Amino acid sequence: YPWDKSSLKSMPVDLQQFEKLDAYALKVNVKNSVEELVKALLKQARTDLEKVRAIWIWICHHIEYDVVGYHDKSQLSTKPIDVLQTGKSICEGYAGLFEQMCSIAGIQCMKLFGYSKGYGYKMGQTFTGDSDHAWNAVYLDGRWHLLDSTWGSGAVDDSFTKFTFRYNEFYFLTHPALFINNHFPDNSNWQLLKPTLTLKEFENNMLHNSNFYMLGLLTAHPETAVIHTVNGKASISVDCRSATLFTFKLRGTDEHGLMTLEKHGMKLDIYPQKTGSQKLQIFAKPSKASEGVYNCVLEYVVECESVDKATRFPKDLHQPVGPSWFTERQGFLRPSHSNPIIHTNDGRCSVTFTLGKDISVLASLHSDNSSLTEDMRRRHIMQIHRGNQIELKIHLPHAGNFVLKIYAKKKSDPGNYDYIFNYLITCLNTEVKWPAFPQSYSKWVEDYEIVEPLSGLLPANRNIQFKLKMQGIAKVLVQAENTYPLTQSRGYWEGTCNTSGCREVFVMVHENANHSFYSHVLKYEVENQ
Repeated sequence: YPWDKSSLKSMPVDLQQFEKLDAYALKVNVKNSVEELVKALLKQARTDLEKVRAIWIWICHHIEYDVVGYHDKSQLSTKPIDVLQTGKSICEGYAGLFEQMCSIAGIQCMKLFGYSKGYGYKMGQTFTGDSDHAWNAVYLDGRWHLLDSTWGSGAVDDSFTKFTFRYNEFYFLTHPALFINNHFPDNSNWQLLKPTLTLKEFENNMLHNSNFYMLGLLTAHPETAVIHTVNGKASISVDCRSATLFTFKLRGTDEHGLMTLEKHGMKLDIYPQKTGSQKLQIFAKPSKASEGVYNCVLEYVVECESVDKATRFPKDLHQPVGPSWFTERQGFLRPSHSNPIIHTNDGRCSVTFTLGKDISVLASLHSDNSSLTEDMRRRHIMQIHRGNQIELKIHLPHAGNFVLKIYAKKKSDPGNYDYIFNYLITCLNTEVKWPAFPQSYSKWVEDYEIVEPLSGLLPANRNIQFKLKMQGIAKVLVQAENTYPLTQSRGYWEGTCNTSGCREVFVMVHENANHSFYSHVLKYEVENQ
């Protein structure tokens, strides 16, 4: 059975073509004999595949799992006629009824026994003794195919006291390469695989539940259920067919890792902050389901021998980190930094994007060990717009780990900014101590640009050179103790001002030569004398 991963089934199946047949099979209500039931179901089924489908749909929607009989075998019969008349059984009863119904319909069918990773399975456990599950193989189009009507019908709760019908398409003619993930037949020929897996490999292999495949996920690395950290770190990756959103929880939190979305999957590095064994869960949902819930698709046990104390992430860091197909969809194209972590040695960095139409951006800087006020979080970042390009110039106030959070909204929307994504910025140089950029006012227009001075804190008693790029205004003044006009040349306004005798310096513009009033656009502080 070659598996090209384009289908989860072992033969081509068009579910849309089954819609009428499925609806018919659901409504058939015959309880007096298995023969009569099959006769009624086959009225709408022509091909062998349709016959098997009708039987499958009927059993999955009419037989419930017998939680009482499972605990007390004396209350239980797995004979097909008893299963039909009571409407409940355990796996062996499902498989037995399926086998008999196929036999009446003239289709070869086998009842198979083996080990399963189903209810009560613990990660990494070993299997010994008698088999614990039963399922079927049916012969269609010249070869055998696998199905499990017990698992197709629904699920039992954690306390194993209540069964809920919840149809699962995954277990109908499942490809053997996927079926082996949680079904290990007593007779290895019935794996329908070459080469076959050993029991040890089955035990060690990662358990993928049906959500994993239903969401279009293909493979996960590592493939074993238990992961050992190396120098306090472990890495996990998932490959998938189409854009998928992921989250994770290690010991119930996503604080100790760094997850990035890839076009076809995700990568995750985790740094457990405690030694010993701990649970890692990975959740996913399709990218189109903006409101939908995340489903658990993978569970690992992480064995951590030593903690990497140096790698601590700020509390404000949100998963996933860095740019991705998701941020592209939000209008942030061609990022200068595709990596989620930006390292800077001198405490300065600059991130650029091409922006989609009509997007207004807000960015702020967060760190665990700094007392930045709301206003200062923004003032350590300067936005520079050139056409549809945006540059975020960042000057860090000190060394450490920072989160650069990026928010956006449509310019035409009056509402609030939405959080889009974040970067982690790291700086180890303890000498770093950049002042904030100057404060800008509402009249400072998006495509204005400060060439100098970039620092919002000017030295006292000095002549300071000003150079600003501003279009479409009549006059620019710098107001300190005295007022200094700037002169325009080639799109820039330039000049000097002296900072003696003042605590603040303002840049003001005259938007129209006919008006007499000026608007404040920038404010600088002056160092103490």
